[in-house]
Amino acid sequence: MLLHPGVDLWTASGMVRPMPDILQVALECADAAGKLLASHYANADFSVTTKSSVIDLVTSADRAADREIVTRLRAAFPDHAILAEESGAQAGTAGLRWIVDPLDGTTNFTHGFPHFSVSIGLYDGETGVLGIVHDPLRGEFFCGQTGKGTWLQTGDRHDPLRVTATPTLEQSLLATGFAYTRTDPTQRSNLAEFAAMIPQVRGIRRAGSAALDLAYVAAGRLDGYWEYHLSPWDMAAGALLVEQAGGVVRTIAGEAWHPGIRSIAAAGSNLLPALLGALAKVD
Repeated sequence: MLLHPGVDLWTASGMVRPMPDILQVALECADAAGKLLASHYANADFSVTTKSSVIDLVTSADRAADREIVTRLRAAFPDHAILAEESGAQAGTAGLRWIVDPLDGTTNFTHGFPHFSVSIGLYDGETGVLGIVHDPLRGEFFCGQTGKGTWLQTGDRHDPLRVTATPTLEQSLLATGFAYTRTDPTQRSNLAEFAAMIPQVRGIRRAGSAALDLAYVAAGRLDGYWEYHLSPWDMAAGALLVEQAGGVVRTIAGEAWHPGIRSIAAAGSNLLPALLGALAKVD
Protein backbone atom coordinates (compact mmCIF):
# COMPACT_ATOMS: atom_id res chain seq x y z
CA MET A 1 0.00 0.00 0.00
CA LEU A 2 1.34 3.40 -0.96
CA LEU A 3 1.40 5.71 2.02
CA HIS A 4 1.02 9.43 1.55
CA PRO A 5 2.37 12.32 3.67
CA GLY A 6 0.20 13.10 6.67
CA VAL A 7 -1.56 9.72 6.84
CA ASP A 8 -1.97 8.33 10.36
CA LEU A 9 -0.51 4.89 10.98
CA TRP A 10 -1.77 2.36 13.49
CA THR A 11 1.08 1.01 15.58
CA ALA A 12 1.22 -2.52 16.97
CA SER A 13 -0.13 -1.24 20.28
CA GLY A 14 -3.18 0.23 18.58
CA MET A 15 -2.06 3.81 19.10
CA VAL A 16 -2.04 6.28 16.26
CA ARG A 17 1.03 8.26 15.33
CA PRO A 18 1.35 10.83 12.52
CA MET A 19 3.18 9.78 9.38
CA PRO A 20 6.14 12.13 8.85
CA ASP A 21 6.10 14.05 5.59
CA ILE A 22 8.19 11.92 3.24
CA LEU A 23 9.35 14.87 1.14
CA GLN A 24 10.40 16.92 4.15
CA VAL A 25 12.30 14.03 5.69
CA ALA A 26 14.04 13.24 2.39
CA LEU A 27 15.01 16.90 1.94
CA GLU A 28 16.40 17.04 5.46
CA CYS A 29 18.38 13.85 4.85
CA ALA A 30 19.81 15.17 1.58
CA ASP A 31 20.62 18.54 3.11
CA ALA A 32 22.37 17.05 6.15
CA ALA A 33 24.41 14.65 4.02
CA GLY A 34 25.24 17.42 1.56
CA LYS A 35 26.53 19.69 4.29
CA LEU A 36 28.66 16.89 5.64
CA LEU A 37 30.12 16.15 2.20
CA ALA A 38 30.77 19.81 1.46
CA SER A 39 32.67 20.17 4.73
CA HIS A 40 34.83 17.10 4.09
CA TYR A 41 35.42 18.26 0.50
CA ALA A 42 36.41 21.81 1.43
CA ASN A 43 38.86 20.64 4.09
CA ALA A 44 40.13 17.55 2.21
CA ASP A 45 39.19 15.73 5.40
CA PHE A 46 38.61 12.16 4.27
CA SER A 47 40.38 8.85 3.71
CA VAL A 48 40.15 6.83 0.49
CA THR A 49 40.01 3.07 -0.03
CA THR A 50 38.90 0.81 -2.89
CA LYS A 51 36.05 -1.67 -3.31
CA SER A 52 35.67 -3.88 -6.39
CA SER A 53 38.76 -2.58 -8.19
CA VAL A 54 41.50 0.04 -8.02
CA ILE A 55 39.22 2.55 -9.77
CA ASP A 56 36.16 1.80 -7.61
CA LEU A 57 36.69 4.23 -4.73
CA VAL A 58 34.98 4.79 -1.41
CA THR A 59 35.82 7.46 1.14
CA SER A 60 35.18 8.02 4.81
CA ALA A 61 32.88 10.84 3.65
CA ASP A 62 30.73 8.35 1.67
CA ARG A 63 30.30 6.25 4.77
CA ALA A 64 29.61 9.20 7.07
CA ALA A 65 26.94 10.55 4.70
CA ASP A 66 25.45 7.06 4.41
CA ARG A 67 25.14 6.81 8.21
CA GLU A 68 23.59 10.28 8.39
CA ILE A 69 20.87 9.45 5.86
CA VAL A 70 20.11 5.93 7.06
CA THR A 71 19.91 6.98 10.71
CA ARG A 72 17.42 9.73 9.87
CA LEU A 73 15.31 7.49 7.61
CA ARG A 74 15.23 4.68 10.15
CA ALA A 75 14.12 7.09 12.90
CA ALA A 76 11.35 8.62 10.76
CA PHE A 77 10.15 5.45 9.02
CA PRO A 78 11.09 2.39 11.10
CA ASP A 79 8.92 0.10 8.96
CA HIS A 80 10.42 1.14 5.60
CA ALA A 81 13.12 -0.92 3.87
CA ILE A 82 16.38 0.80 2.95
CA LEU A 83 18.97 -0.02 0.29
CA ALA A 84 22.05 2.19 0.68
CA GLU A 85 25.26 1.87 -1.30
CA GLU A 86 27.64 1.74 1.64
CA SER A 87 25.58 0.11 4.41
CA GLY A 88 23.60 -2.32 2.27
CA ALA A 89 20.01 -3.50 2.67
CA GLN A 90 17.75 -3.23 5.70
CA ALA A 91 14.38 -4.97 5.69
CA GLY A 92 11.04 -3.27 6.23
CA THR A 93 7.40 -4.23 6.51
CA ALA A 94 5.59 -1.32 4.83
CA GLY A 95 6.28 -2.29 1.22
CA LEU A 96 8.20 0.93 0.65
CA ARG A 97 11.96 1.04 0.06
CA TRP A 98 14.42 3.94 0.18
CA ILE A 99 17.27 3.65 -2.33
CA VAL A 100 20.23 5.80 -1.31
CA ASP A 101 23.53 6.87 -2.84
CA PRO A 102 25.16 9.07 -0.19
CA LEU A 103 27.85 10.30 -2.60
CA ASP A 104 27.40 9.80 -6.33
CA GLY A 105 30.61 10.92 -8.00
CA THR A 106 33.16 9.64 -5.51
CA THR A 107 36.03 9.78 -8.01
CA ASN A 108 35.24 13.45 -8.69
CA PHE A 109 35.07 14.08 -4.94
CA THR A 110 38.45 12.50 -4.24
CA HIS A 111 40.16 14.44 -7.03
CA GLY A 112 38.68 17.80 -6.08
CA PHE A 113 36.47 17.95 -9.18
CA PRO A 114 33.39 19.91 -8.03
CA HIS A 115 30.63 17.70 -9.41
CA PHE A 116 28.99 15.14 -7.13
CA SER A 117 25.62 14.58 -5.50
CA VAL A 118 23.43 12.95 -2.89
CA SER A 119 20.70 10.73 -4.33
CA ILE A 120 17.63 9.54 -2.39
CA GLY A 121 14.72 7.68 -3.98
CA LEU A 122 11.60 6.08 -2.51
CA TYR A 123 9.90 3.18 -4.31
CA ASP A 124 6.73 1.19 -3.79
CA GLY A 125 7.84 -2.10 -5.31
CA GLU A 126 9.10 -1.11 -8.76
CA THR A 127 7.07 2.12 -8.84
CA GLY A 128 8.74 5.40 -7.99
CA VAL A 129 7.20 7.55 -5.26
CA LEU A 130 9.77 10.29 -4.67
CA GLY A 131 13.23 11.29 -5.79
CA ILE A 132 15.76 13.91 -4.69
CA VAL A 133 19.18 14.58 -6.20
CA HIS A 134 21.11 17.22 -4.27
CA ASP A 135 24.19 19.08 -5.50
CA PRO A 136 25.69 20.41 -2.25
CA LEU A 137 28.25 22.69 -3.90
CA ARG A 138 25.63 24.52 -5.99
CA GLY A 139 22.89 24.36 -3.37
CA GLU A 140 20.49 22.71 -5.82
CA PHE A 141 17.81 20.19 -4.85
CA PHE A 142 16.21 18.43 -7.83
CA CYS A 143 12.94 17.05 -6.45
CA GLY A 144 10.16 14.93 -7.87
CA GLN A 145 7.03 13.22 -6.58
CA THR A 146 4.75 10.94 -8.51
CA GLY A 147 1.78 12.94 -9.71
CA LYS A 148 3.31 16.24 -8.58
CA GLY A 149 5.99 16.77 -11.19
CA THR A 150 9.66 17.69 -10.88
CA TRP A 151 11.06 20.95 -9.62
CA LEU A 152 14.34 22.63 -8.73
CA GLN A 153 14.47 23.87 -5.16
CA THR A 154 17.11 26.49 -4.34
CA GLY A 155 16.53 28.45 -1.16
CA ASP A 156 12.96 29.73 -1.27
CA ARG A 157 12.60 29.16 -5.03
CA HIS A 158 10.66 26.21 -6.45
CA ASP A 159 10.99 26.18 -10.24
CA PRO A 160 9.10 23.51 -12.23
CA LEU A 161 11.23 21.42 -14.58
CA ARG A 162 10.53 19.79 -17.94
CA VAL A 163 12.61 17.70 -20.27
CA THR A 164 13.47 19.20 -23.63
CA ALA A 165 11.46 18.61 -26.78
CA THR A 166 14.61 18.23 -28.89
CA PRO A 167 13.54 16.08 -31.86
CA THR A 168 16.81 14.88 -33.42
CA LEU A 169 20.17 13.53 -32.32
CA GLU A 170 22.05 16.15 -34.32
CA GLN A 171 20.46 18.86 -32.17
CA SER A 172 21.06 17.08 -28.89
CA LEU A 173 23.48 17.34 -25.99
CA LEU A 174 23.79 13.93 -24.34
CA ALA A 175 25.59 12.44 -21.36
CA THR A 176 26.94 9.00 -20.60
CA GLY A 177 29.47 7.24 -18.40
CA PHE A 178 31.82 4.27 -18.22
CA ALA A 179 31.48 1.51 -15.64
CA TYR A 180 34.16 0.24 -13.27
CA THR A 181 34.02 -2.99 -15.33
CA ARG A 182 35.15 -1.23 -18.52
CA THR A 183 38.43 -3.20 -18.65
CA ASP A 184 36.55 -6.52 -18.49
CA PRO A 185 36.37 -7.92 -22.06
CA THR A 186 33.20 -9.85 -21.20
CA GLN A 187 31.30 -6.65 -20.36
CA ARG A 188 30.17 -3.85 -22.66
CA SER A 189 32.60 -0.97 -22.11
CA ASN A 190 30.40 1.68 -23.80
CA LEU A 191 33.42 2.82 -25.80
CA ALA A 192 31.97 1.61 -29.10
CA GLU A 193 28.67 3.30 -28.31
CA PHE A 194 30.43 6.53 -27.41
CA ALA A 195 32.44 6.49 -30.64
CA ALA A 196 29.33 5.77 -32.70
CA MET A 197 27.27 8.51 -31.09
CA ILE A 198 29.86 11.33 -31.25
CA PRO A 199 29.40 12.05 -34.99
CA GLN A 200 25.60 12.03 -34.66
CA VAL A 201 25.08 14.56 -31.87
CA ARG A 202 25.90 18.14 -30.92
CA GLY A 203 27.94 16.99 -27.95
CA ILE A 204 28.40 14.34 -25.26
CA ARG A 205 29.32 15.02 -21.65
CA ARG A 206 30.86 12.54 -19.22
CA ALA A 207 30.74 14.42 -15.92
CA GLY A 208 30.93 11.48 -13.51
CA SER A 209 27.65 11.47 -11.56
CA ALA A 210 24.83 9.40 -13.04
CA ALA A 211 22.34 10.88 -10.58
CA LEU A 212 23.18 14.44 -11.65
CA ASP A 213 23.15 13.44 -15.33
CA LEU A 214 19.57 12.22 -14.92
CA ALA A 215 18.63 15.31 -12.90
CA TYR A 216 20.05 17.46 -15.71
CA VAL A 217 17.91 15.60 -18.26
CA ALA A 218 14.87 16.34 -16.09
CA ALA A 219 15.93 19.99 -15.89
CA GLY A 220 16.43 20.33 -19.65
CA ARG A 221 20.17 20.96 -19.27
CA LEU A 222 20.80 17.74 -21.16
CA ASP A 223 18.60 16.21 -23.84
CA GLY A 224 19.33 12.58 -23.03
CA TYR A 225 21.48 10.08 -21.18
CA TRP A 226 22.48 6.43 -21.42
CA GLU A 227 24.77 4.13 -19.47
CA TYR A 228 25.45 0.44 -18.77
CA HIS A 229 26.26 -1.49 -15.57
CA LEU A 230 24.73 0.90 -13.04
CA SER A 231 23.39 0.04 -9.59
CA PRO A 232 19.92 0.91 -8.25
CA TRP A 233 21.22 3.77 -6.09
CA ASP A 234 22.81 5.41 -9.15
CA MET A 235 19.49 5.70 -10.98
CA ALA A 236 16.49 5.40 -8.66
CA ALA A 237 15.97 9.05 -7.80
CA GLY A 238 17.10 10.45 -11.15
CA ALA A 239 14.86 8.16 -13.19
CA LEU A 240 11.81 9.35 -11.26
CA LEU A 241 12.85 12.97 -11.82
CA VAL A 242 12.99 12.39 -15.59
CA GLU A 243 9.62 10.66 -15.70
CA GLN A 244 7.87 13.30 -13.60
CA ALA A 245 9.41 16.00 -15.80
CA GLY A 246 7.68 14.49 -18.84
CA GLY A 247 10.51 12.27 -20.03
CA VAL A 248 10.76 8.58 -20.77
CA VAL A 249 13.06 6.04 -19.12
CA ARG A 250 13.88 2.66 -20.68
CA THR A 251 16.62 0.07 -20.69
CA ILE A 252 19.13 0.47 -23.50
CA ALA A 253 17.37 -2.47 -25.15
CA GLY A 254 14.18 -0.38 -25.12
CA GLU A 255 12.39 -2.40 -22.46
CA ALA A 256 10.60 -1.23 -19.33
CA TRP A 257 13.01 0.07 -16.68
CA HIS A 258 12.99 -0.44 -12.92
CA PRO A 259 15.72 -0.02 -10.28
CA GLY A 260 16.87 -3.64 -10.59
CA ILE A 261 17.86 -3.12 -14.24
CA ARG A 262 21.56 -2.39 -14.86
CA SER A 263 21.24 -0.19 -17.99
CA ILE A 264 19.30 2.99 -18.58
CA ALA A 265 18.39 5.40 -21.36
CA ALA A 266 16.45 8.58 -20.63
CA ALA A 267 15.24 11.46 -22.81
CA GLY A 268 12.15 13.29 -23.98
CA SER A 269 9.63 11.24 -25.94
CA ASN A 270 10.69 12.95 -29.18
CA LEU A 271 14.33 11.95 -28.84
CA LEU A 272 14.40 8.61 -27.05
CA PRO A 273 13.46 6.44 -30.08
CA ALA A 274 16.34 7.95 -32.07
CA LEU A 275 18.76 7.46 -29.16
CA LEU A 276 17.74 3.84 -28.66
CA GLY A 277 17.82 3.20 -32.40
CA ALA A 278 21.35 4.54 -32.74
CA LEU A 279 22.58 2.50 -29.78
CA ALA A 280 20.94 -0.64 -31.16
CA LYS A 281 23.06 -0.36 -34.31
CA VAL A 282 26.33 -0.53 -32.40
CA ASP A 283 28.03 -3.92 -32.74
